Amino acid sequence: MPNTNTTELLEALAAEIGANVYIDVAKWHLYLSDAKLHTLVAEQMYPLITSHSVNEDRVIEVLASIPVKIGGGKRELSLSDLLPLQSQVNLVDILEEYQRKI
Repeated sequence: MPNTNTTELLEALAAEIGANVYIDVAKWHLYLSDAKLHTLVAEQMYPLITSHSVNEDRVIEVLASIPVKIGGGKRELSLSDLLPLQSQVNLVDILEEYQRKI
C-alpha cells in the first residue's frame, strides 16, 4: 500500500468500512455503505491513519463529531450513538490495519 495514492486509499478504506461497520437500530443492522456514510467516515478517519494516532478514544471522538439526521431531519444524533460496541471495535481494527500498511 505504500505506493497507493490518497484517492485510492480513501476509496478502499471507505469500501472496507462500508462493508463491515453498521448502525444498529432496533436490532436491525444498517451498514454504513447502505446509509451512505462510509465515504464521510473514511475521510474523517484518514488523518488519524496518516498521523499514526488511531486509538479507540480518538475514533470515538471523531464518530461523536459526525451528525446523523434521523426522522426526516427532525432529530440529529452523533454517529457514535448509533454504532454498537462491536461495530466500533471493527472500525478501530480496520483503521489499525490501514495504519500498519502505510
